[in-house]
Amino acid sequence: MKIVVLVKQVPDTKNVPENAMKEDGTLNRQALEAIFNPEDLNALELALELKDRYQAEVTVISMGPPNAKEILKDSLYRGADKVVLISDRKLAGSDTLATSIALAGAIRYCEPDFDIVICGRQAIDGDTAQVGPQVAEKLSIPQITYTINMDRIENNHIFVSRETDNGIEMVKGELPLLLTITKEANIPRLENIKFLMKYKKADIKEDAKIKIPVLGLNEIGIEEDIVGLNGSPTKVKNIESVVITKKDIKNYSSDEKGISELFEDLVKNHLVE
Repeated sequence: MKIVVLVKQVPDTKNVPENAMKEDGTLNRQALEAIFNPEDLNALELALELKDRYQAEVTVISMGPPNAKEILKDSLYRGADKVVLISDRKLAGSDTLATSIALAGAIRYCEPDFDIVICGRQAIDGDTAQVGPQVAEKLSIPQITYTINMDRIENNHIFVSRETDNGIEMVKGELPLLLTITKEANIPRLENIKFLMKYKKADIKEDAKIKIPVLGLNEIGIEEDIVGLNGSPTKVKNIESVVITKKDIKNYSSDEKGISELFEDLVKNHLVE
């Protein structure tokens, strides 16, 4: 079984400085600390659990600047078998559509006979939850989103639980397919000291002891006019840090009078109708 995990290095959105956005509407990644997208760690954990149960091979792919090698090294430390970085200046400014086109091309190039593609539900720098489903569409494979538990794989089918607005449902999907994973799915494992010692010198440099492959648009067979800013119909107008603080506190008594007063205030402030 071959599993591809899509991961992303994202800015830490807990603290957004004033210079977080460039004049062209793209993110100034140099102004923000970079971290492993949280739900992509859950996706990696599920892949590693499948590896433990079914002797699967796990390939991790990330699209980003050269520094995104750090989350690929982290993936190796946790148990991934192979990692690949998609990095090309022509990809700068890609929105979810352009990103999905590039990632689908990378999957077709790196692991054309994959069984499962797994990614986090969404990235914290965009919160769109669009890339995973769009990759599935580009690959012409079925998808199961909002996965919170993997039950089993049997007769070329996977059985999972997914979260819906009305609760939890069990879903059966035929391989190959794509899964998006939520943070409720599992608790990501820590780095393995044996793997850390083995891969600590892994790098994208040509003379690296363990070379992390870096692919550009030419290698993955994607034309530059359908990715990057030119291939991105979505434009970001502004980014700002919003801090919600409480201004006034009003206490209500627990008797009938207090409850009535609370309800009147909720109606007055259009919080209930």
